[in-house]
Amino acid sequence: MARNKFDIDENLESPFNIKHFKRALVYIRKQQKPMIIAFLLSAISAGVALSAPLIIQHVVDVTIPSKDKSALLFWSGMTLLTIIVSVILATIRSRIMTRVGQDIIFDIRTDLFKHLQKLPFQYYDDRPQGKILIRVVNYVNSVSDVLSNGIINFILEILNLIFIAIFMFAVDVKLSFVILGGLPIFAGVILLIKNKQRRAWQAVSNKSSNMNAYMQESISGIRVTQIFTREKRNEGTFTRLSTNYRNVWMRAMYFNFLIPFSVDNLATIVTTAIYFVGLITLGPEEITFGVILAMSSYAARFWQPILNLSNLYNSFINAVSYLERIFETLDEPVTVSDIPNARTLPPIQGRVTFDNMTFAYDPGHNILENLSFDIKAGESVALVGPTGAGKTTVVNLISRFYNVSDGRILIDGHDVAEVKLESLRSQMGIMLQDSFIFSGTIMDNIRYGKLDATEEEVIAAAKTVCADEFIREFENGYMTEVNERGSKLSQGQRQLISFARTLLANPRILILDEATSSIDARTERLLQKGLNELLKGRTSFIIAHRLSTVKNCDRIMYVADKGIAESGSHDELIAMRGRYYRLYTAQKMEA
Repeated sequence: MARNKFDIDENLESPFNIKHFKRALVYIRKQQKPMIIAFLLSAISAGVALSAPLIIQHVVDVTIPSKDKSALLFWSGMTLLTIIVSVILATIRSRIMTRVGQDIIFDIRTDLFKHLQKLPFQYYDDRPQGKILIRVVNYVNSVSDVLSNGIINFILEILNLIFIAIFMFAVDVKLSFVILGGLPIFAGVILLIKNKQRRAWQAVSNKSSNMNAYMQESISGIRVTQIFTREKRNEGTFTRLSTNYRNVWMRAMYFNFLIPFSVDNLATIVTTAIYFVGLITLGPEEITFGVILAMSSYAARFWQPILNLSNLYNSFINAVSYLERIFETLDEPVTVSDIPNARTLPPIQGRVTFDNMTFAYDPGHNILENLSFDIKAGESVALVGPTGAGKTTVVNLISRFYNVSDGRILIDGHDVAEVKLESLRSQMGIMLQDSFIFSGTIMDNIRYGKLDATEEEVIAAAKTVCADEFIREFENGYMTEVNERGSKLSQGQRQLISFARTLLANPRILILDEATSSIDARTERLLQKGLNELLKGRTSFIIAHRLSTVKNCDRIMYVADKGIAESGSHDELIAMRGRYYRLYTAQKMEA
């Protein structure tokens, strides 16, 4: 799909609207108590700071002309006190809001992670991992400050403007209208660029996501890169992506800087106008020098909240593009989930029935059509056939990693679509071809699917799959720390540990997808002895390309042409001299 590429921009499924921001208020309401405290501290701090120009006016117009030294010292002390009080209150408020911001990050990121845990395989099939990770990490970080400090600062700056306007008009009405004269021009600038600014930050979001996806892909495939000496080519690709990101970032910053540029120039023009109107038009007999100083101070203070609001507006526009991505992820439907009134699947025997089942990853392109078969409890079944025929799809559908397009899949007569997923998957053991090892100890990795397992049970499972011997060769044995994806282990060792993890869960249905493909012949023979005992009484589905490993299965099904082309025991299929016979004899001749 187009979205599953690092160089394709992701188009939003729906445009942003105010409802998205209202949804963000859910996270803000959880922090309303500390935010109210922070707001009150900010309001008090602002009110104290606004008294300073009035003190200056009184000192210039009254105290200095009267040469009252004691009063001058008093008002100087009061001015210093206003500064100290403002700084202390601002510091306390900053500490409160730092914690609030981190709590909001925690809540949003937790909700995202929980939702990602529920999304079906199809979601991850369609997207690079890097484009998912950037939403959980970078985008959440980017919106947290807007949702915490941004809300309080917005309200506070509005109140600041109101308070400043009250103080201004209390000092001089005519000069107050001079200060307000720049607002229509500023409003026009905002209206002119707002849509362009939002689109610019959407482009930044896209290019950042693309670059992150390519970095994640490159790091994951670094061994292949170095094997094929692709470093220079990859550097060129990254440079192109990074250049695209830089270009859209510069365009977005152009709009960002345009607003404070406008505010600074308007503030300068307004301040100049105050002196012009006050000293020339009105004349010194109508206005004192202290009033002009106070009004020029209020002019700077009046346009400072507007500058702050413009910066908040910039931050909001930036956050909008990230909120769109975050809520788009949270709105991604969980298509594979428990239906209303889903039943708990009781302990199963292991009978598996496909009832006229059809499946397609993409509508109109069926992988399997009208597939029907019945597997008895305890029966071992091998799925063989050409690559891409749908063998892995069959076993993924049994565990309901995908929903069927038509028909039913039954386990002991229970439709898997009507039972709770946890009760279904907890009774299955699945060993995938790609053996994923988590960072932690070997003991933790084997115990991953059964956290209450004792050390004795873990070791017993490892012995069954012939992993105990090589594990004990490590200095710390089962407590050996392994890296993510098990980079310190060989592929065969990773598969054996994954095998032990699957077997420890003691499943009723066992699925082995190329489980022994990376194990040497000697280990495979030893492992087969343990598997023969393990498979007794369990239904098992084994996918293998090496047909010698599945000769003893109760049934072998050849998957081809969107269904089961042949089915029977090894001897029966050989006697048919059909597709399985040709594949088996070809492998035997190559051996």
